[in-house]
Amino acid sequence: MNDKTDSLEGQFLIAMPSMGDPRFERTVIYLCAHSQEGAMGFVINQVMERPSMLDFMRQLSIISEDEEDGIPEELQHTPLHTGGPVEPGRGFVLHSPEYHLETTVRVDDQVSLTATLEILRAIATGRGPKRVMLALGYSGWASGQLEEEIAANGWLTSPADAAILFDAADESKYERALRRLGIDPSFLSGEAGHA
Repeated sequence: MNDKTDSLEGQFLIAMPSMGDPRFERTVIYLCAHSQEGAMGFVINQVMERPSMLDFMRQLSIISEDEEDGIPEELQHTPLHTGGPVEPGRGFVLHSPEYHLETTVRVDDQVSLTATLEILRAIATGRGPKRVMLALGYSGWASGQLEEEIAANGWLTSPADAAILFDAADESKYERALRRLGIDPSFLSGEAGHA
């Protein structure tokens, strides 16, 4: 990577069938950082069965069982995502940029990243960002590793779409991301070089 223009920051990585890593099969990853030092992103289409958002908030003592009735309805149905295999116990919030703390990192004009308890408290009380996606863990690559995986046909790249990122229809994000590139998912094969 020569400079910032080569960066994939703020883009989607879409797993190819030839990926070979079951943790990333049929995943869409939003890349928050990409430089010569490596890359960091979040799987946006793998929802965790447990804990629920309310359980997670209780575990962190952000809410108590007595306070659950005051939690905004949309938050009660907001899923937690498996952001990736690195630091799976750590929470990260991808969100719309109108909400900003000192620790918030603005990725692009549509998405910011905050990883503090303060944003979770704001979300729990209805004072947080309008659009959120909460992930436990992240996906990371060492210097040159992501570029090698892309060159080996492991990933497609595409401009990110906040509508897909923040949408609750997680089960269709993979197909929608491919279709944005003009690719019919049924035409993808796990075997390279075969028509």
